[in-house]
Amino acid sequence: MAETLLRNIRTIYGLDEGRGFLKGREMSRTIEMHHAWLLMRNDEIADYGPMETVPERAEKIIDAQNGLVLPAWCDSHTHLVFAAPREREYADRIRGLSYEEIAANGGGILHSARVLQETPEDELFQSAYSRLENVMALGTGAIEIKSGYGLSVESELKMLRVIRRLKETGTALIKATFLGAHAVPAEYREKRESYLRLIMEEMLPRIADEGLADYMDVFCDQGFFTVKETERLLEAGARYGLAPKIHANELANSGGVQVGIAHQAISVDHLEMTGPEEIKALLQSKTIPTVLPSCSFFLRIPFAPARQMIDAGLGIAIASDYNPGTSPSGNIPLLMAIASHQMRLLPAEVFHAVTINGACAMQANHQAGSIARGKKANLILTTDIPSLDYMVYAFGQNHIARVWIAGKEMK
Repeated sequence: MAETLLRNIRTIYGLDEGRGFLKGREMSRTIEMHHAWLLMRNDEIADYGPMETVPERAEKIIDAQNGLVLPAWCDSHTHLVFAAPREREYADRIRGLSYEEIAANGGGILHSARVLQETPEDELFQSAYSRLENVMALGTGAIEIKSGYGLSVESELKMLRVIRRLKETGTALIKATFLGAHAVPAEYREKRESYLRLIMEEMLPRIADEGLADYMDVFCDQGFFTVKETERLLEAGARYGLAPKIHANELANSGGVQVGIAHQAISVDHLEMTGPEEIKALLQSKTIPTVLPSCSFFLRIPFAPARQMIDAGLGIAIASDYNPGTSPSGNIPLLMAIASHQMRLLPAEVFHAVTINGACAMQANHQAGSIARGKKANLILTTDIPSLDYMVYAFGQNHIARVWIAGKEMK
C-alpha cells in the first residue's frame, strides 16, 4: 500500500460536497479548506483535514510549502491523436485566408486525414502518448479524445485503437469519441450520401464490435454536416450504444445546439455563434454547453457567449480543443487565463469549468473533477501563491509545482 501525505497546504480548492454539475452563480463559489493536509493512498484520495488533525505518519511525507492543492484538470474536448502539425496554415491565416478558404485549398481537416492515413499506428501512438504526457505534466488528469482525422474505415479504426492503447497506459482517465463525421472526404464530395452510409453501415458496426468508442460526435456546421444529416448519424450511433456529442455553431448558427438537445447529447461544443434562442433551449435541457476559448483565440473568431450563459443560469464546461489546426495547445492554465480575460469570467468560474463541469461533460465526475475521499488522486500542487485568483491573473508564469495522476507523480 502506497501512501503520500501532503502537509502545510495553504488552501485546498474544489472540495466536493456533492454539488455535481455547477450552474449560474454556483460556478463562482469555491469550497475551500485553509492550512490543511491531504493523504493519497494508492490511486485514490484517502483523507484530508485541517493541519491540527494531520496524521503523524505516512509512507511518504511532502511539505507543500504553502502551495495550493487543486483537482487535476478535466479536458472534455480534444483531438490529441494526429499525425502532423499544420503550422503552414497558421501563416496562411496570418496572410488573411479564412478557415473555409484553407479547407477549400486542401488544408484543414482533409490535410490531417491524408497524412494520418499514411502514418503507421505505432508512430501515431508514440506521438499521441508524448502529447498526453505533456498535458498530464501541466495538470490534466481526465481527457476526452476524438477520432475524425481518419475519414476512412481503416483509418478511423486506427485512431480509435490508438486511443484505446492510451487508455491502457492506465494513468489519465480517458474517454474515446468517434468523429467520422468530421468532414466529407474529397473523394465523396459529389456523393455525400455514400459517405454517410459508409459511417452508418461500415464504421459504426466495426467500432461497436471492438468496443472502441464511448461517444459519437458530428460536426454540425456550415460547410460540414447539416441538421438532417446529423440526425441520421446520431440515430445510427444510438443503435450501437454511442451517446451523442455535437460540434455546434462554430462557423454559423447551424441548428447544431437544437439537434443536440433533441437527441439528448451529453454536450454541445464550440458555440461561438450562439444566441438567446440557443441559451433558452439549453436552460430547458440537460445538455452541457462546452466552450473552446483557445480556438477563438487562435482563429480570431468570436468567443462563445459564456458570460451570458452563466448569467442566464447555465453551467458551462471549458475545454482545450487541442488539435493541429485550430487550437494547437493543451495548456489548461493558459486556457483559463484566456477564458477569464476574453470572456469576462471569474477565476472561480473558469476553475469549475475545467474541473467538475469538465468531468461531468465526459461523465467522469464520480472519479474526477473535485477533491473527495475515494475519488482518483488526480491532484495539482502549486508553488507558494496566495490564491486561485492569482494563478489565473499572473498567467505568464508556471505556478504548477507537482502533479499526481492516479496517485502517480508526473515528471
